[in-house]
Amino acid sequence: MKEELTTPESEGNKSVEKIPLLPEIDSPADLRRLTTDQLPQVCDELREFIIQSCSCNPGHFGSSMGAVELIVALHYVFNTPDDRIVWDVGHQAYAHKILTGRRDAFATQRTLGGLSGFPSPLESEYDTFMAGHAGNSISAALGMAIADRITPGHENRKTVAVIGDASISNGIAFEGLNNVSNNPNNLLIILNDNDMSIDDNVGALHQYLSDLTTSKGYNKWRHKTYQFLVKKGIISEAKKGKYIRFNNSLKSFISGGQNIFEGLNIRYFGPFDGHDVKKIVRVLDEIKDMEGPRILHLRTTKGKGFPEAEKDPASWHAPGKFDPQTGTKVRKNSENEPLPWQEVFGRTLVELAEKDDRVVGITAAMPSGTSMSNLLNEMPARAFDVGISEGHAVTFAGGLAAGGKRPFVAVYSSFLQRAYDNIIHDVAIQGLPVTFCIDRAGLVGEDGVTHHGLFDLAYLRLIPGLKIAAPADEKTLRNLMHHSLEQDGPLAIRYPRGKATTPDWKTLFGEIEEGKGVLFNGDGKAKIAVLTLGPIRQEALSAVDLWRARGEQADLYDMIWLKPLDTALLRQIAETHPYIVTVEDGTISGGFGSAVTEALREMGMTNKVKVLGAPDRWIHQGTVDQLRQQCGFGPLDIFHALKDISDTNLK
Repeated sequence: MKEELTTPESEGNKSVEKIPLLPEIDSPADLRRLTTDQLPQVCDELREFIIQSCSCNPGHFGSSMGAVELIVALHYVFNTPDDRIVWDVGHQAYAHKILTGRRDAFATQRTLGGLSGFPSPLESEYDTFMAGHAGNSISAALGMAIADRITPGHENRKTVAVIGDASISNGIAFEGLNNVSNNPNNLLIILNDNDMSIDDNVGALHQYLSDLTTSKGYNKWRHKTYQFLVKKGIISEAKKGKYIRFNNSLKSFISGGQNIFEGLNIRYFGPFDGHDVKKIVRVLDEIKDMEGPRILHLRTTKGKGFPEAEKDPASWHAPGKFDPQTGTKVRKNSENEPLPWQEVFGRTLVELAEKDDRVVGITAAMPSGTSMSNLLNEMPARAFDVGISEGHAVTFAGGLAAGGKRPFVAVYSSFLQRAYDNIIHDVAIQGLPVTFCIDRAGLVGEDGVTHHGLFDLAYLRLIPGLKIAAPADEKTLRNLMHHSLEQDGPLAIRYPRGKATTPDWKTLFGEIEEGKGVLFNGDGKAKIAVLTLGPIRQEALSAVDLWRARGEQADLYDMIWLKPLDTALLRQIAETHPYIVTVEDGTISGGFGSAVTEALREMGMTNKVKVLGAPDRWIHQGTVDQLRQQCGFGPLDIFHALKDISDTNLK
């Protein structure tokens, strides 16, 4: 990006080009050698870099564009990596990655073998804590801050938690704030507020008060006053909280407002313009050495610097490929293509709600991602977005079910993990008819290790009374949702990210037999049976077709239900097929293959079983096809499993 700057050394009024700064910044130490007057140019260059990179290698665009000045200021003021920055979700941290030695590798982000899309300690010493799920930054940063406080020689080390506004509503964030106020620490929390206001904006007086309370003069006066009161015996460490509350009350009286942080005895500064990098640097310089917990409130704009993203921040959260000049999004021809799984769910839910007034919908900050937005738009009184509060979403659903409703909870698989106790205690024990619609189940691709939905089959099948099904096509998904209206207890329905199977998805509702699988392809007379659960059936079918092209035979069964497992069909399969291959888009530890193996052993069957799925290790980012191959359950892997069985046992 080229800009022009007129300097006194220029001949006449002739302008000269600015020298690019970003190519010379390989670490925050390089950044700290610049003057504060150069920082706005660094921010401009970072934005241009992010625009060009994300236009062809899609990622989380809007939030990272909005956090550029904050990130530049943090690395400029603090001595990172010795001082630690803890991110809350990595959507906002692209500039952080670029400034911390990963600029040249940034094009590999979210690709197989490349950089993660989120901060990860496995990747860089500047990434101090895993940042894939929301709400954990305050708790983690508090642990680090207290660890330094009680470690000789580390007492002056600084720790900063950066949390977004949506994350601050998370339950664990409030738990962290509660403990920040109750334990001695010097933690600095930065609220990157890009969507909602915490304090009322009361104009010039409010701005004046914000400036006053962060000035060195004010804080020097504040400290001297505190020391005087201690010396006179008016206040002690035990009464320190009362002094802070008095100070906060005085500020509230002057400004005409109060906020939750000061109510928790956490010193509050702001809100400030989060896009004034020099102002942020000044404020951070003035508050970084203060003792006690503090929160700095910055107002930012999602998509800052890219007009299309500023106008529509929701759709530019992760926009896919786009033209960096015009903002036009690149869309593949979708005519006559299947809908995404979540859209089939969303439209079917509206149909069910129109037929049955007991139906309600719940999502946790993912209305468009789960397509709960369909019901929110059509029947807003019967759909609820509870924010990033998965545990609350589940217990809230339990309350709705106890009140006679039929709640459908749409949550990504990896996020449902956060509500495990709520599923057990608040739904399953009571046998409440809550339907969990588990989106993004299985490998999700480029979002990587923190977002794969690989564990739901294993962690849910342990829960008594909870039924689990995985449709392989849209018709089955619709029938399962319809069936759930007549069930007595909880039901989990899982489906993956991406497009479903057929464009003609809207079928009439039909009956589905609980706990019953089907012979999907074959005559039931082959020596090898392939058993699948969910849409991975398509990959298995491709493998079976390859196998038959060699003149070999295999039967393909779609089991549909993990719990209750169709043990009658399984016994029939075991009696006619000496060799069984199970395939699942989930962990092989405790999942579908484990359930089949356990059931066969209980029957006294001795069939040889080959279990294909995600191995017992962490799976990082890449395309879904690449990761299936890496995990060993892509079509060719299934084919080779059949070949190995045949070569070893049937020749």
